[in-house]
Amino acid sequence: MSAPYGLQITENCLICKLRHSGFFCELPKGPLEDLEKIKYASAYPQGAILFVEGQSARGAYIICSGRVKLSTTSRDGKTLIVRIAEAGEVLGLHATVSGKPYELTAEALQPCQLDFIKRDDFLHFLQKHADACLNAAQHLSQNCQSAYEMIRSLGLSHSVSEKLARLLLEWATDGETTKDGIRIKVALTHEEIAQLIGTSRETVTRVLGEFREQNLAQLRGSTLLIQNRAGLERLIGA
Repeated sequence: MSAPYGLQITENCLICKLRHSGFFCELPKGPLEDLEKIKYASAYPQGAILFVEGQSARGAYIICSGRVKLSTTSRDGKTLIVRIAEAGEVLGLHATVSGKPYELTAEALQPCQLDFIKRDDFLHFLQKHADACLNAAQHLSQNCQSAYEMIRSLGLSHSVSEKLARLLLEWATDGETTKDGIRIKVALTHEEIAQLIGTSRETVTRVLGEFREQNLAQLRGSTLLIQNRAGLERLIGA
């Protein structure tokens, strides 16, 4: 089904061409049929807020396509991006299972298709299907591991250069190797990169300039080119 924002909406999980490896997309036919009965497929524009930190949990979202920014904000307005969620992931899972408020704010980084499942329906679904329950536990475990890695990166890095180098090297694992270096598409502003590593936009711009002058990496528009991976690894002592 065609929809706004340039998306092609697929409402039936059983015939979906967007299905991704891992979590609920790989459930057997029986659980998928039950999931189909309780989910609501919707399209969201870039910048749409799915839920807000502190809001009562209404249910969980499965990302079918697109990317979603998960962030937390301090009382003085400082924002820290906890992670960028990709297609195939579930949002609001911890709050939905625990009954506590959403711990993060979820914002669409680009036009997205998401499936929403109400909390009561979702809990009943997990109780009925052991495969789905195991997938939920694995998803929560992965989120916990990501949080550990973020704390380690922010807490143990001695400088902004080291933090930024760690981030670029993480991105490099999904990059394209070319004769000029590793090429990566980065749909984030300098401000959002700063929020990922807990610093200011001005500092990110300055450090990226230093990386460019040292022929380590350069960001032009939405294209990041890592020219010297070994040099970035030396910055973090890898």
